Amino acid sequence: MKSTETELAAGRTDTDRVETEPIVGGLDENVAGALTYLFAPFTGLVLYLLEENNKFVRFHALQSMIVFGGLFAAVVALMIFQTILVQISFVGWIFAIVVSLVSLLLAPVIFVLWLFLIVKAYKGDRYGLPIVGGVAEEYV
Repeated sequence: MKSTETELAAGRTDTDRVETEPIVGGLDENVAGALTYLFAPFTGLVLYLLEENNKFVRFHALQSMIVFGGLFAAVVALMIFQTILVQISFVGWIFAIVVSLVSLLLAPVIFVLWLFLIVKAYKGDRYGLPIVGGVAEEYV
């Protein structure tokens, strides 16, 4: 539920309040949605398992798990691949450096994506990323 000031700014009066079902922990829907990304994919998993009724929170929790769980797995795979490449002489080192540079370039992109999804959820938008959003929508 939004705060009274926000509701009044949106043109609603106190008698026009829209009641929603309570979210786990008594959080507002938008706050719970944003929290699903905070320590993604872990907070996404916790809120997905605890919140049974609110589809907005479940959607963001599932999208958080898919996106950042996949990115976490990709980073671990890259680290393993890089460790193997370092064991190969000169050519392996060059490829390991290239993999490191790619990782460094992707880190800010992932950070911006993380912030973007937190802000979208906090604003109350049910923003779905291409492909992942459809999958999350299907399992909500």
